[in-house]
Amino acid sequence: MGGAERNARKRRQQQSAGASKAVTQARGGGDTKKIVAVVIGVVLLAGAVIGGVLWTNASKNATEGEAIPAAVEPGVEYPVERDGLVVVSGEQDAPTTIDVYADFLCPVCAQFEETYGDQIEQKVAAGELKVRTHMLPMLVERSDPPGYSLDAANAALCAADEGQFRAFHDSLFASQPEEGKRGYDKQQLIQLGRDLGIASDSFEQCVNNGTYDQQLTAKMEEVKNNPALEQDFGGGNKGFGTPTVVSGGEIVDFSDPQWLDRLTASGQR
Repeated sequence: MGGAERNARKRRQQQSAGASKAVTQARGGGDTKKIVAVVIGVVLLAGAVIGGVLWTNASKNATEGEAIPAAVEPGVEYPVERDGLVVVSGEQDAPTTIDVYADFLCPVCAQFEETYGDQIEQKVAAGELKVRTHMLPMLVERSDPPGYSLDAANAALCAADEGQFRAFHDSLFASQPEEGKRGYDKQQLIQLGRDLGIASDSFEQCVNNGTYDQQLTAKMEEVKNNPALEQDFGGGNKGFGTPTVVSGGEIVDFSDPQWLDRLTASGQR
């Protein structure tokens, strides 16, 4: 084979090798891009999942370490005293009496207080109305961890013993934790009492020891099984729910904005 022919053959081999390398690089480049895209997608997905978990945990524990804002007590004065597990507000001889059954974790109870709380307060202060407030641990399993409804109800009774029920009650509803998430712990409830001016050691002991827990739990069972407090929620669903308002032995329909005026006008006890 002559030199010219060898040179020509060498050039053809080099060209063929170059073309093969170019194809390989092109294919390899495409695969690399796909791999990079997949990796980026996985990283973004993992970031979204981690971010979602962190947001969920932060949202669930929003009350942790937070002070419960102390509600400003209205300037009006009227008697407030504890009668067993019931707190009675107003004059004993007020012409109209209502019993309000509520849970400090119940969202509709908070709406009830926001909508009608001031009207009720005014009528109590005017001597037209007496309110018997029943705090119930109906949603005791609906906080995370469970127990807030019971702790709050017990603490409210402890506050009533110290003459601070109204402000304590209003504070818990004004800054109500979200159902299904973390409530306030006992130390936060004790601190609220302190912020409202309760200085006695007996209040702290009452909250920490759950002084009224057993009685409240027993009362919840009694209320749940009382036919007089049963309501029809539609679709064949009947039972007890909070809030429930009772006057004269009858459940009051408070969906009517004028229900309180009508009730006090009738003087129903």
